[in-house]
Amino acid sequence: MSRLPLSPLDRVLALADHALRALDGSPQAARPKPVSAKLGPQLDDAERRHAGALMRVDHVGEVCAQALYSAQALTTSDPDLRRQFERAAGEETDHLAWTAERLGELGARPSLLNPLWYAGAFAIGLAAGRAGDATSLGFLVETERQVERHLASHLERLPAGDLASRAIVAQMKVDEAGHALAAENAGAKRLPAPVRWVMRGAAKVMTTTAYYL
Repeated sequence: MSRLPLSPLDRVLALADHALRALDGSPQAARPKPVSAKLGPQLDDAERRHAGALMRVDHVGEVCAQALYSAQALTTSDPDLRRQFERAAGEETDHLAWTAERLGELGARPSLLNPLWYAGAFAIGLAAGRAGDATSLGFLVETERQVERHLASHLERLPAGDLASRAIVAQMKVDEAGHALAAENAGAKRLPAPVRWVMRGAAKVMTTTAYYL
């Protein structure tokens, strides 16, 4: 049986529910959390604080991903593309849950600015979606490529003994690459260089701030 289309009010309520789930610190993963085959050494206090700050940055990225995919799914009129966004958002929910759990294990907290990050990412996702599906997909490709590079840098910066965080970040990196490839195959339009530069600058501000806040 096909589902009836959602009314405007239903869509607003669904978006509000999605935002609250992303921000309340208790997302549910569909996949098991990646774990290392080896048990790493005990982290000292400095290593634990550093790992916790890096995982907070990764968690912020997943909060933003929830907002972006939600906004892009809302703006497209292509049902197949909407399902693609929703599938990717499901994997990003796994990432959100894994990083939230790892934050707790490290004794770290989520970013105090998560509501701001979510709102900003949602607004950007709406703008990208309003520009058309090809541009929206191009924005997604550039975002995921930047996230890939960011996660690669975290694999270099995480304490060598933090195998638990490394396992999570490594799987996230694989998933983000898959999202970018899927968007390219769906007809993404390459963004102009100035737009990509602005996106990188904004991401740098966010990741630097989230490390501390």
